[in-house]
Amino acid sequence: MNMMNVLPRLAATGIALVCLQIAPASAAAKIQRVVSPGGIEAWFVQDATVPLIAMQFAFTGGSAQDPDGKAGTGSLAADTLDEGAGDLDSKTYHERLERRAIQMNFSVSRDYLRGSLRMLKENRDEAFDLLRLALTSPRFDAEPLERVRAQTLSLLRRESTSPGSIASDRFWAAAYEGHPYARPSNGTLESVPKIEAADLKDYVRRTLARDNLKIAVVGDVDAETVGKLLDKTFGGLPAKSELTPVANIDFAKTPQKFVVPLDVPQTAILFGGAGIARNDPDFMAAYIVNHIIGGGSLSSRLYHEVREKRGLVYSVSSSLIWMNHSSMFFGSTATRADKAGETLDTINAELKRISEEGPTQKELDEAKSYLKGSQMLALDSSTKFAGALVQYQLDNLGIDYLERRSGIIDAVTLDDAKRVAKRIWGNGVLSVSVGRAPVADASATPSATAPTAKN
Repeated sequence: MNMMNVLPRLAATGIALVCLQIAPASAAAKIQRVVSPGGIEAWFVQDATVPLIAMQFAFTGGSAQDPDGKAGTGSLAADTLDEGAGDLDSKTYHERLERRAIQMNFSVSRDYLRGSLRMLKENRDEAFDLLRLALTSPRFDAEPLERVRAQTLSLLRRESTSPGSIASDRFWAAAYEGHPYARPSNGTLESVPKIEAADLKDYVRRTLARDNLKIAVVGDVDAETVGKLLDKTFGGLPAKSELTPVANIDFAKTPQKFVVPLDVPQTAILFGGAGIARNDPDFMAAYIVNHIIGGGSLSSRLYHEVREKRGLVYSVSSSLIWMNHSSMFFGSTATRADKAGETLDTINAELKRISEEGPTQKELDEAKSYLKGSQMLALDSSTKFAGALVQYQLDNLGIDYLERRSGIIDAVTLDDAKRVAKRIWGNGVLSVSVGRAPVADASATPSATAPTAKN
């Protein structure tokens, strides 16, 4: 992490603060670095506009830490952390949450287990204590575990006939074959029944620790109190995690095309290729170019070429995805089965065009203006703001990133944009199409896991 201007530790409270002016959508605020007496760090924004406190946090690990053959372990653990903890069973625990209108959520991505806590200021102590119990002494009792498992399996059954879900699983499996990223984060119909309470306890023991934790707090509370709450809530966690090493991996070679037959009205299409790391000097140039290509919704090139000009789809979009061990550009759309080939050809042609020609100066200027203006509008709640601050920590952007962001965008030149467009979007795509196949496509690689067509 890029530490900026750390002030001396305050003798009276044992809390270190770093204050930097920013301007979120609501009002000017200070992002402070708070270090608790016990050494736990958080980024903090004091905001007394309303008597609410929001906290977001993330532990490195995620579904990449799922044991072999038990994909979905991290997801199932996250879904059951608040199903009873300490001496509180699931019913009592949820009654405590509901009585005080405390909002607590956990989720898992490929790299992280994330948590969210939101409460009224007057319920602060109880909310943080309930979170402490969930993190340090979850019960994983049989009844709630089997109830959540049944809900997960029901969702997976529905997804097994959903074109978008099938395409997503096939896309990730092809992009990162043999790597933990290839596994579905929420598991499979085969793996979830194998997960036992002991697996969940082991996952929590290995991943929930202080050394792989990032925290942000926004709301009506002072810095000294935040420091005390950090120690109370997270101080009982192990100092060191025991993560299984995860190797870096390149996105699969492109171009590749996979077709999964499924008898549905619309064909779901996913496409992508190798992306760019978040710490790459060219990342912001790539981010701007992606906005021009497909991130700008109604203003993007793909939307103009694929929908407006040809009427092939209702919507089409693209984004950059960066992870701890790889990165990609990723896009999605859906269309009639007889238009799937033309849709993919049009997408490929537009990606090739921008890789060869780059954007225009007008496109670059308009994208810069939008990206600078839209950032603060996206941070219009304490929970969103806290989530962004956690992400900036995970990405090692520095506590002054919001101050520097507009300057980073302005520094991108047309030559930068053209260079990065050629680097990223000039190598073809890996595509997965799920739907009816009206004609044989000799260039397509049939999915080895294609399901039987369903009515």
